[in-house]
Amino acid sequence: MTTIHKVSSPRELRRFARFNYKLYKDNPYSVPDLYSDILKTFSRERNPAFEFCEAEYFLAYQNGKVVGRVAAIINHKANAAWGKKAVRFGWIDFIDDLDVSRALLKAVEQWGADKGMTTMEGPLGFTDMDAEGMLIEGFDELSTMATIYNYPYYPEHMEKLGLEKAIDWVEMKLKVPERLPEQYEKIARIVQQRLNLHVRKLRSVREIRRTGLGYKIFDLVNEAYKPLFGYSEMTKAQIDRYINEYLPILDLSMVTLVEDSDNELVGVGISMASLSRALQKAKGRLWPFGWWHLLKALFIKRPPILDLLLIAIKPEYQGKGVNAMMFADLIPIYIKHGFEWGETNPELEVNDKIQSQWHYLENRIHKRRRCYTKRL
Repeated sequence: MTTIHKVSSPRELRRFARFNYKLYKDNPYSVPDLYSDILKTFSRERNPAFEFCEAEYFLAYQNGKVVGRVAAIINHKANAAWGKKAVRFGWIDFIDDLDVSRALLKAVEQWGADKGMTTMEGPLGFTDMDAEGMLIEGFDELSTMATIYNYPYYPEHMEKLGLEKAIDWVEMKLKVPERLPEQYEKIARIVQQRLNLHVRKLRSVREIRRTGLGYKIFDLVNEAYKPLFGYSEMTKAQIDRYINEYLPILDLSMVTLVEDSDNELVGVGISMASLSRALQKAKGRLWPFGWWHLLKALFIKRPPILDLLLIAIKPEYQGKGVNAMMFADLIPIYIKHGFEWGETNPELEVNDKIQSQWHYLENRIHKRRRCYTKRL
């Protein structure tokens, strides 16, 4: 028999955070979160998303043993922006037992209904900066640090429990060419001259902070991503967290900005060496030696794969070739660093603008993930 307990102590929260480490301990495709980061994400005091979100965490037990977990989240800002009353389920993991998955989702449904919600959807995090979407294809592909890995039985449970597709994301695997494709070079030159744009490279994190570029980058992301499914704009507190915690670990040669004649930002592309294998070796912990595996992958002996973390283009410049300017700058850098493949973050399957930008590279869809929904 499965029983559900609401997390109500630091000890239980640690148990909640550690469950998937145990469930996927020997899985060669799963990439563990950094334990310190995920605890910060779950903390009401340390995660700025709690300015506009509320959440509860639930653990499933059988015979005194944890067999599943789920977070129930209400993002009030997203609900207001999209005109709906949705409770999200996120960080859902469970053994292959339908009684467990049913009990976890029932806990989310009940909590959401008590709060006046009328639909349930997920897997989603607090915001789009969290991992989202349940893997439905690509179970034999290495995951990334920014995405969810799950066993093939997960989506089978969702369908048996009456959840339906809300939307899918796809992930692309891209071959780094031996030289810059002429099409990118030609389009970049035309766009640069026609729209009077130029590429800007960053020299230091200090420059980012001193000039306020960090805020400009994330303001642009907010503007570009605003129409995307379930998106809620990042607050200043959230942006401060990303600037302070994540920008310092980037190799700035792999960050490209595009500006107009007034030096106003119109596009940004951020990529980095894949940390998937390094995180597996670190087993989710920075200490005592996890930091070395991450540092090595970032700056010393890079893996053959890079992660294309995000591309954001100001709405009025979308579809005009600005992305070609970024690729014309970045692809020679990828070649120089010896990367062989690039992986995109999840892209909405209906976002033709994003997927068309890979036209001049050898590419394939190698993963697909789904957001499910259910009326309460």
